[in-house]
Amino acid sequence: MIFPVYFVFLLLSHLLTLLPSTSPTPVNTTIWQPRVGTTWQIELPEKLTDSMLNVEVYDIDLFINHKPTIDTLHAKNRKVICYFSAGTYEPYRCDHRRFHEEDMGKNLTNADWHTERWLNINSPNVRSIMSSRLDLAAYNGCDGVDPDNVDGYNNDNGLGLTEKDSVEYVLWLAKEASSRGLAIGLKNAGEIISQTIDHMQWSVNEQCAQKHECQMFAPFVEQGKPVFHIEYPKGEDVADENPVDDEKKKQACEFENSGLFSTVMKNMKLDKWLQNC
Repeated sequence: MIFPVYFVFLLLSHLLTLLPSTSPTPVNTTIWQPRVGTTWQIELPEKLTDSMLNVEVYDIDLFINHKPTIDTLHAKNRKVICYFSAGTYEPYRCDHRRFHEEDMGKNLTNADWHTERWLNINSPNVRSIMSSRLDLAAYNGCDGVDPDNVDGYNNDNGLGLTEKDSVEYVLWLAKEASSRGLAIGLKNAGEIISQTIDHMQWSVNEQCAQKHECQMFAPFVEQGKPVFHIEYPKGEDVADENPVDDEKKKQACEFENSGLFSTVMKNMKLDKWLQNC
């Protein structure tokens, strides 16, 4: 009876090789780490049309731009960071119906974003939605993600959010991103740098020169991680394609250790206009 048993074993083994695999698709286990001083462009309100800028990284909107756009950038040896709001509800996003009323706090006070509402970042439902967004980023081939509005603790959020909540949430986002082969950066939120920096690949900062707080973000460059830094020298009311004058450029670009920051000057709405230091 030895031969038939052996034969059955071989037959079963062969059949198993014909079955579709149920194993998850492997992800890239090497997380991209950009260097200090990496050049970049950030363009959020519309689909990217200019992929020929002399920059190494594009930070673009996760929902507006799709896989072919990202493939085009990769073909030109550019890296791609995909932006989404991780801390606010945006009523115009395609997944907005997944949010529950109890997930939401107060509206943002800025006039440009007054339709957005702070999110309860401790909500399992909110985290499920963010997991889906990270899945989309991985599917589209993003090299990393730029999760915005993780500093609800520093705003009148209506949810009682604390720095501790943001630390825990950012670390959760980092773990989820890494499990999908995605790099991740900390957006603003300077108060929680020391508790999260070891799990971040970069910082994205807005207006540290204007606010005289760029040294708060220096720990990133000290760890060999870039600070992707944005200044808005034209203010909130101007959004044209004219360059800024030398005085405004100096105010935006000259501060302690400024040569180590990846500084760009942008219009407040983060359209395609870009001026480097």
